[in-house]
Amino acid sequence: MTVVASLDPVRVSADDLWIDGGRVGEPGRGTRIDSDGAVVVPGNVCAHTHLYSALARGMPYTLQPPRNFLQILQRIWWRLDRALDEASVRASALVGGMEALLSGTTTLVDHHASPNAIDGSLDVIADALGSLGVRSVLCYETSDRDGPERARAGLEENRRFLERVGRLAPPLVRGLVGAHASFTLSDETLAACAGAARDLGAGLHVHAAEDQVDESDALGRSGLRVVERLARAGALDDRTLLAHGVHLDDDEIADAAAARATIAHNARSNMNNGVGRAPVAKLDGRLALGTDGIGSDMFEESRAAYFRLREDDLGAAGSWPLARLADSARLAGRIFEEPLLGTLGPGAPADLVVLDYGPPAPLDEGSFAGHWIFGLSSRHVRDVMVGGEWVVRDRRLAGVDMDELAADACAQAELLWRRLDEIGPHPFEPKGGS
Repeated sequence: MTVVASLDPVRVSADDLWIDGGRVGEPGRGTRIDSDGAVVVPGNVCAHTHLYSALARGMPYTLQPPRNFLQILQRIWWRLDRALDEASVRASALVGGMEALLSGTTTLVDHHASPNAIDGSLDVIADALGSLGVRSVLCYETSDRDGPERARAGLEENRRFLERVGRLAPPLVRGLVGAHASFTLSDETLAACAGAARDLGAGLHVHAAEDQVDESDALGRSGLRVVERLARAGALDDRTLLAHGVHLDDDEIADAAAARATIAHNARSNMNNGVGRAPVAKLDGRLALGTDGIGSDMFEESRAAYFRLREDDLGAAGSWPLARLADSARLAGRIFEEPLLGTLGPGAPADLVVLDYGPPAPLDEGSFAGHWIFGLSSRHVRDVMVGGEWVVRDRRLAGVDMDELAADACAQAELLWRRLDEIGPHPFEPKGGS
């Protein structure tokens, strides 16, 4: 058995791996992982996703095609989120969680929105993911785009959920304060989000400069760029998670780095939405990887992000995607107060993936990055463990009927699509210009 105990720096050994009380044990203590001939790696972390989009694949679309990012939101995603109810929220979480585990992703950092089903929605997601054994970090997307009442309800859902998590301390669930993006947040709502995060000792999870519309609105609204506006509101610190960062300028990058905020890079989503290329070569601080809801396969996401970077910089090292995944795990580790999460050394949470991979070339610390980029993929995922419990065995969910789960989700998707067909484009327009 080959054990990759760390992605950054890469640490590879041929040692046995022992599990003791939900953690990686000292050699000879606990239960030995019986995976001779396999490659064992730490479970992947997706640092930014939208599970509510799991039922959207193939959904009918009859409106005029969107011509820009704002219209993508108005005509697709802000219609979909208003069509969600409790049952479709649960089904989306179950599908997203199932696909995450089967692809070797053990932790999801989710950013949820369901404006017509806000209250208790984070509990629904937490319960669904918990039933599968997924580790998760959840928040509700507070926004003014659906009016002040829903903005207050979204913030209250974050507060209620964080207080519940703090009180019950469930082993696999934590929370952040969610906010959509600067361009859908009034000064008052942004300040309230920042205040809630401070009061609750949590970070703020917010889209930042995903598209130029966010920067244009911030400048028109306040005379400040997005990161400057967040900082002025007290919403930028070492617990802040900024999603995308495509249009950050050099000063904003410096401010985010100085605050030690984490930026979640979502390469495939950026390409799909045509919003531009994130300046990842300049992002020397905490740079994690997310999918923005395009599944949760971090093998695929990390490879796409690396190849996108290589288009601009042939000097980009093969270790770059491994370092990004390690940063994703460090983010989750800080939130869970588990600094060893994302590693497989003694004392680390036993979140791991067994890969049915027979290397066709030597696999060691010097060559592992090449295997990751050009050889390994989610098709090699055989078994998955989270917190010392097997959640995938022989490519099937443990204790869950995958066929029944998929059939139930399909039924919910049909109902969701019917509701969606009755919802027109969202009327929200940025207040500060576009």
